[in-house]
Amino acid sequence: MFSEADAYERFMGRWSRLLAPPLVEFAQVREGDAVLDVGSGMGALAFAVRDAMKTAHVTGIDLSAAYVAHANAENTDPRVHFTTGDAQALSFPDARFDRTISLLVVNFVPDRERALKEMTRVTKPGGVISAAVWDYGEGMQMLRVFWDEAVGLDATAAMRNEAHMPLCKKGELAAAWRQAGLHDVSETSLRVTLRFASFDDYWEPFQLGQGPAGAYVARLPRERQTELGQRLRRRLLGAEADHPIELQASAWAVRGTRGQ
Repeated sequence: MFSEADAYERFMGRWSRLLAPPLVEFAQVREGDAVLDVGSGMGALAFAVRDAMKTAHVTGIDLSAAYVAHANAENTDPRVHFTTGDAQALSFPDARFDRTISLLVVNFVPDRERALKEMTRVTKPGGVISAAVWDYGEGMQMLRVFWDEAVGLDATAAMRNEAHMPLCKKGELAAAWRQAGLHDVSETSLRVTLRFASFDDYWEPFQLGQGPAGAYVARLPRERQTELGQRLRRRLLGAEADHPIELQASAWAVRGTRGQ
């Protein structure tokens, strides 16, 4: 689902860059902080920290060697470094980071409780652990529109709908953070606007095989892909000629403090 750097950039990376700055602000990153970006992908969150703070240092880890290579190739700042790593078994000593943050990743980790324990372990006492995930059920219109039409075409698509993923509904991230023993837990909604230059700018990235939606499209026969694309065109454009499209996207974000 997540492997090709250029394909992921077209599908979701460009929208991650919109969401990263408000998450950095919500996570209360400070000058001089050592920050761990868990599931750093193409580097959107790490680069947002770099751009917001003159003296913070960021380490990004991701399972995908292709994403890590892409992020390192894009980076020219010695304060930022990317390496391969597993959120469920972080290769860092205890209490290494002031802030540990994850953008659009924790809901995809197989053992989320273990990953959160690892994120807490590598964070200093009094440090902050934060994460954000798309509100797939209601607030992420790009994917809500897609799955509505996919299910309308094929009822079995409902089982793949990201709306059923864990940690993506109001209160679920906060509950997980409290269960992990974190203090001063706070949850909020972050909102951004996704602007597509045309219908093809919306639809073509789904055909690149990235994420659950892309993986679903990749399994469809060509004629079913065409039919789904036609349904989406009617949904987004109606009878109008092609034109730019704006869709709203919201994510749930959480932060909590490691005890002393």
